[in-house]
Amino acid sequence: MKYPKTHDLKQLIQQIELYTQLKAEYGAKGVNEVIAQTRKALRAGLTQLKKLPDDPELSKQEPNNLRAIQALRPPGPRRIWTGVDKSTYPDRLAGAFIGRLAGCTLGAPVEFWPIEKMAALAQENGDNFPPTDYWRHVPEPKKLRYQISPIETYTHGRMDGVPVDDDIAYTLLGLLIVEDFGPDFTTEDVGKAWLKYLPYACTAEEIALNNLKLGISAGRVASKDNPYCEWIGADIRSDPWGYLAPGWPEKAAELAYRDAYLSHRRQGIYGEMFFAAAIAAAFATDDPVEALRLGLTEIPHRCVLAKAIRWALRIAPQIKNHQHARTTVDEKFPGMSGVHTINNACLTVFGVTIGGRDFSRVIGETVAMGLDNDCTAATAGSIVGAVVGLKGIPKRWHKNFKNTIHSYLIGKRRFAISDVLRRFEKHAWKLHQ
Repeated sequence: MKYPKTHDLKQLIQQIELYTQLKAEYGAKGVNEVIAQTRKALRAGLTQLKKLPDDPELSKQEPNNLRAIQALRPPGPRRIWTGVDKSTYPDRLAGAFIGRLAGCTLGAPVEFWPIEKMAALAQENGDNFPPTDYWRHVPEPKKLRYQISPIETYTHGRMDGVPVDDDIAYTLLGLLIVEDFGPDFTTEDVGKAWLKYLPYACTAEEIALNNLKLGISAGRVASKDNPYCEWIGADIRSDPWGYLAPGWPEKAAELAYRDAYLSHRRQGIYGEMFFAAAIAAAFATDDPVEALRLGLTEIPHRCVLAKAIRWALRIAPQIKNHQHARTTVDEKFPGMSGVHTINNACLTVFGVTIGGRDFSRVIGETVAMGLDNDCTAATAGSIVGAVVGLKGIPKRWHKNFKNTIHSYLIGKRRFAISDVLRRFEKHAWKLHQ
């Protein structure tokens, strides 16, 4: 894909704003009239953009309907386990969940930071870079994330349980959806759960949540005034479905679809389906890269995301470290938002392939790549954690979790890790029966 150049539009709008202020200061007449005309022209342009027809051939390759998506999948195993392997599932589940918590917590204080800035922080702290443990110190330590957790509680010495983050909140929310509505939950049920538990959200999720509050149906909220529908927000909600359907990629992707459809379309949906299927597959393989390949069998073969993931897997043996990975992705997808599903998914692939079964290297390299690096490291940690199990994760990554997760979900401000694992196990066994 090639994006039209729009940087001049941003500059133009800034100039309009600055000259509006200047002319008002100089007492010029007619400023309000000019601004009204400009605003009208901009709205007309936005309306025209929304009405432009999509490429019909591309649309056929990238449907939003589950059955149509499934019809365009490549061959795949669909189901690997015929039931939950009780001899391995509990440890692998703990590894996947703890892996997600660790990857997210490592990336959260440096989310979207440039590589150079992260490297400078590591040097200042005397930490390794890419990181091999949680940060020793972070800037603005008392600043709250999500109005709850001070940033210092994401660091090695100040951690007291898993600090709050939206990536973790959506994993917990997936469990609550199944507990409230059962495994046959619908997208409408997902909307009900969001209204019940989500106090706020960002980008596509914020649009969907606000549209739900306006009374728009769950099937339509993602399509109304939502330019974020291919961003990473659904991708980060993939984990619970893989945990609930271990060894069953097709079912994990189906559950993910019902969740993703509330807020996303096309690549946004496929991102959640892909990673849910990959995580489900990770429970049944000893190779995290094989789990990624199996995840690809649950999304349309010719969609843009699938092509990007195949590209990333193909060149992965050449990618040696975080800097090389980031440069390669930036060159491949110039102009793409740093919060998009595609570029972040490719970085996740590179993090997994660089680190393999070495959990610390996987999340350290992935965080060091930047972009939405708490999301990417959480997903990478979940996949590798499901492969190596809790026994394969060094204790330094979870010793200060103290069996506690802090949350901003309404009425659910604290979770016990052991209880969450028990509840996931219970519903996974039911789903496989």
